[in-house]
Amino acid sequence: MTPITTTEVLREFCDRLANQPFITVDTEFMRETTYWPRLCLIQAASATDAAIIDPMAEGLDLEPFLDLLRDPKILKVFHAARQDTEIFVKLGAMPKPMFDTQVAAMAAGFGDQVSYEALVRQMLRQEVDKGSRFTDWARRPLSEAQLVYALGDVTHLAALYPKLRERLQKEGRLDWVMAEMEDLTDPDLYDTDPEKAWKRLKPKKWSAKYLAAFVATAVWRERTAQDRDQPRGRILKDEAIDEIAAQGPTDPDAFNRLRSVPKGFGASRLGLELSAELKRVLADPEAHAPKLDRPAHNQPAPPSVVELLKVLLKAKSDNAGVATKLLANVADLEKIALDDEADVDALKGWRRQLFGEDALKLKRGEIALVLNGARVEVVEIE
Repeated sequence: MTPITTTEVLREFCDRLANQPFITVDTEFMRETTYWPRLCLIQAASATDAAIIDPMAEGLDLEPFLDLLRDPKILKVFHAARQDTEIFVKLGAMPKPMFDTQVAAMAAGFGDQVSYEALVRQMLRQEVDKGSRFTDWARRPLSEAQLVYALGDVTHLAALYPKLRERLQKEGRLDWVMAEMEDLTDPDLYDTDPEKAWKRLKPKKWSAKYLAAFVATAVWRERTAQDRDQPRGRILKDEAIDEIAAQGPTDPDAFNRLRSVPKGFGASRLGLELSAELKRVLADPEAHAPKLDRPAHNQPAPPSVVELLKVLLKAKSDNAGVATKLLANVADLEKIALDDEADVDALKGWRRQLFGEDALKLKRGEIALVLNGARVEVVEIE
């Protein structure tokens, strides 16, 4: 098997895919020691054609393939698409419209985050050879076995997708999945602007001094990780950001008294940079702290209510054949326990119909949970 290594051959392959209703896509990448994923292979297939593209080949222009990803007439099928999409967005090609078979499997009753291998086994009655799973995909040349393994990811997917889509259509759940795809292709999900990095974290205090230091440290870490092309955790752990914000160190020696900061950090170039940045923002914290509304509820959610909601969630999930994770998580249940109008997905759209309405009724005492054999059922209270 020979990967595509020239732009001419890539263009010919993409021309053959251009009139297909869907293509399946997968990538192999390395990012254990980097901030930005290093793209090593792209695999793509239709119902009748398949190939491996070597993005590391000298002189190869990926634009013909990126044009396919941008084409709104072609559905792009992935399994667990988030990291693949992140790579393509950075290359300027949001793969839209999209279909993620992992999300679809959760809606079709295959459990939470079913693996690709398990889905192929259950739906296609085939086994996936895992022998090349831990390949260093950046090494060249790749063996025939490694290339066969990589291509199998998209050829199996091309057979799997129509069966999974048909199943969802019969069950009236295809719209659920496509609604999830709108969220998965939201550009904000892949925004790597360092100035917004703090929004992915959870501040624990609300004073201007804390928030100013919290934001400054998160922004500094993100920018540094990007500039050095290193994982965020190699620069500072998340818990260090909270401790730095709480303590507000403004000189290098102060970092040595923090438990979550690496030993010697204060005297390093990174420590000097961060201490200077903290000194700057803490000179006027009010000017640098974001304006945040305090949470409406400071009290913890009632444990008994949360436990009841967990039972309801499991019952609804089991009875409908939908993964619990697709309906709600514990944080959602805690918010619902405190607030009937909580801003959570479980109280919106199809999730509200399947679970959210009954969650609110359970809180109000309008329904009860009863055990019928081994099955939990919902009954109306008159």
